Amino acid sequence: MKAEDRLRKQLVSTLGGHGAHIDFDSVVKDFSSDLQGKKAGALPHSAWQLLEHMRIAQADILEFCTNLGYQERKWPDDYWPHNPAPPDKMAWDKAVKAFRRDLKQMQDLIADPERDLYAPIPHGDGQTLLREALLVIDHNSYHLGELVGVRQQLGIWPPK
Repeated sequence: MKAEDRLRKQLVSTLGGHGAHIDFDSVVKDFSSDLQGKKAGALPHSAWQLLEHMRIAQADILEFCTNLGYQERKWPDDYWPHNPAPPDKMAWDKAVKAFRRDLKQMQDLIADPERDLYAPIPHGDGQTLLREALLVIDHNSYHLGELVGVRQQLGIWPPK
């Protein structure tokens, strides 16, 4: 196996939360709807806000990597929900499904040997697919750690 193939395989695995990082499904598993919008202790964000921020940011990075007509969002307004609680009972599950879908698309993009991991993204200012994959890994692992902290503060960690 060539070095680049090994790199792609490792990136796809790490995007999925394998290795030193906790995986997404383990963190969002069995999250009670009455606690999704609750802030825990002095922590600044509810689980809903963290989940939705992760979903939005990951979708934005994926769009940046794949859409020549990409339009930059406004930071931080377009990346964080203002309300700590989900807007309805379906929102949590919808966000989880969208996150999984976009994560799979990012993994497929990185796994595609036709995609140059090192070539600058045409409409960017030097970003590459490799850089964007590392950004998703870093961003997701950081906020998954925060979600674990929220769960710990709420007394629902580890999930049953």
